[in-house]
Amino acid sequence: MDTVRTMGDELRLVSTDFDGTIHEEHAEAPIPRVFQERIAALQARGVRWVINTGREMQSLMETLGRSGATVRPDYLVLVEREIHANDRGHYVPVEPWNTRCHQDHARLFASMAEAIPDLLEGLQSRHDAMFYDDPRSPLCAIARSIEQMDRIEAELLEFATSVSDLAVVRNDVYVRLSHAAYSKGTALAELQRILGISPDHTLAAGDHFNDLPMLLPRHARHLVVPSNGMPSVKEQVARHGGTLSPERAGHAVAAALLPWL
Repeated sequence: MDTVRTMGDELRLVSTDFDGTIHEEHAEAPIPRVFQERIAALQARGVRWVINTGREMQSLMETLGRSGATVRPDYLVLVEREIHANDRGHYVPVEPWNTRCHQDHARLFASMAEAIPDLLEGLQSRHDAMFYDDPRSPLCAIARSIEQMDRIEAELLEFATSVSDLAVVRNDVYVRLSHAAYSKGTALAELQRILGISPDHTLAAGDHFNDLPMLLPRHARHLVVPSNGMPSVKEQVARHGGTLSPERAGHAVAAALLPWL
């Protein structure tokens, strides 16, 4: 189902996931030229663009460079929670959001430190996936298949029911732990608060599980999922009257932007 738009609708903020939504690693043009041209035209009119991704800064910047991107977002949401603003080509942390985010995660992860070894031992005994920790999560996993990650995710979700404010964040065969107050959706809401932009004037596009928190009417009136989106993402977007594009990734988002050009 397509969202009904009129030319009187004002678009002021575009929030896009990165991988699978505007970027496809093995495509001839990983970030389609038509998307770059349309987002640049909107930026020239004052529309803000945020890449809302699970990637970290270095990974995202390297991939943007390799893709030959000629456009740069006004803001970044990294690791599904940290907000950075483009300051003359450099991305700087947005405060006090980032500091509060780091402090809340530190407290949460400290409170469950004693439980993590047993949780990890149990997971390792049942699944031959790669388990590790990093600065942003005391337990991360990369599964060998979608089916294996389904099982790992189910165990982590069960564990999360016993820990207040703990969320499980999944993207494809990757998973990490996070504070429930921080997601692509709440980071987008904070950016809207800072900019004074309402969900009525926001478009959000995503394709995978970790995009679900931002693909809601309370965060964006205009919702978009490309043809390569996960079935659960398509179902949620359709339920809220969003656009299920017949096109893939960046071409889908470019088509969704056309009514405002």
